Amino acid sequence: MDPSIAPAIKRLLATQRIASLGTLHEGEPHVSMVPFALLPRGPDFVIHVSALAAHTGDMLANPKVSLLVIAIESEGVPPQAVARITVQGEALRIPHEAAIYPEAREAYLRRFPDSAQMFELSDFSLFAIRARTCRFVGGFAQARSLTADGLATILAG
Repeated sequence: MDPSIAPAIKRLLATQRIASLGTLHEGEPHVSMVPFALLPRGPDFVIHVSALAAHTGDMLANPKVSLLVIAIESEGVPPQAVARITVQGEALRIPHEAAIYPEAREAYLRRFPDSAQMFELSDFSLFAIRARTCRFVGGFAQARSLTADGLATILAG
């Protein structure tokens, strides 16, 4: 892992709160938007989703997913040079009784305090997106691949 990319990855994941979630929907690619938080010990991303959303059923049927987090465009930066990270991983529903549930709920609510009322709705569930591999692009000629352990090391540092 290249330690020089760590600050850029940490900054990107700290400043951007929305990811594009790629799932398989009836065998076809499907992309949706999800707010996300990170588990403090993790490289796990946490999302809170409704059973009514297509992506929730997709994750239950096939847990292989992809997340894309992209920086906001800025003047003078070509779109191809905007920082972004793509995470390929597995979506795991976190049951209320799971030991990790309180930590995941707290991480999500710390980032999205206005969503507390959605935890009272019975059709919402927490999912952990467990990273397998990541691809970070910090700009032109600044692409690096990471393992889940590499991402965890960056986030813990």
